[in-house]
Amino acid sequence: MDEEVQALAARLVRRLKQVNATITIAESCTGGLLASTLTDISGASDWFEQSWVCYSYDSKINELEVQRELLESKGAVNAQVAIQMAEGARNKSGADLAISITGIAGPVAPNSKKPVGLVYVGIASAHWANAESVQMGGTRFENKVSFVHFALKTAIDCWDKAKVRQKDAIAEKEKAAAEAAVKSAKSDAEKARKAAEASAEAPWQDESWQDPGKAIGDDTDVSWENE
Repeated sequence: MDEEVQALAARLVRRLKQVNATITIAESCTGGLLASTLTDISGASDWFEQSWVCYSYDSKINELEVQRELLESKGAVNAQVAIQMAEGARNKSGADLAISITGIAGPVAPNSKKPVGLVYVGIASAHWANAESVQMGGTRFENKVSFVHFALKTAIDCWDKAKVRQKDAIAEKEKAAAEAAVKSAKSDAEKARKAAEASAEAPWQDESWQDPGKAIGDDTDVSWENE
């Protein structure tokens, strides 16, 4: 296998191992080459769940739950099929990440207007799914290797972007919480200030007049009332 492809596979695996994530693969035109590339790495049983090679429409429908209507109307080589393949593999395997590959390695398919070398790669996690495409040029084998290279690179890019989005979301949440705390503190301080001002402005009242018999220092002699 191409050294650059091996390096990309190792980079992806390092990301999986950092968070104890698992991966699954769904391939069509590459015939298991991506799964083979990944499982060439020692310790694959720790992070590799399982894989599918689904060439026919029926296999994509039965194994990966790709919509029949989509295949019959648009064919197997498009972004929607790539995403559905990845999501189907992830749902069935329970893996954290799924990669799918669907394309035309060569020669030209009968009754197809899609060019040789066209490939779509689907990436799916529990929270997002994406598909990317590219046009390659080469022999059937060269295209298959190039498709695997593109799939690994796409997976790494999607993983890194998702990580950035996650960090941004956490930072935004923390910022919102801090702003809410400041707002609450200001509100409490304003309430305390208004209460203090209201207390200071209120007239002082001596309520001792309400009960003359209990007034402090009252030495009035009222004994005449009983005479």
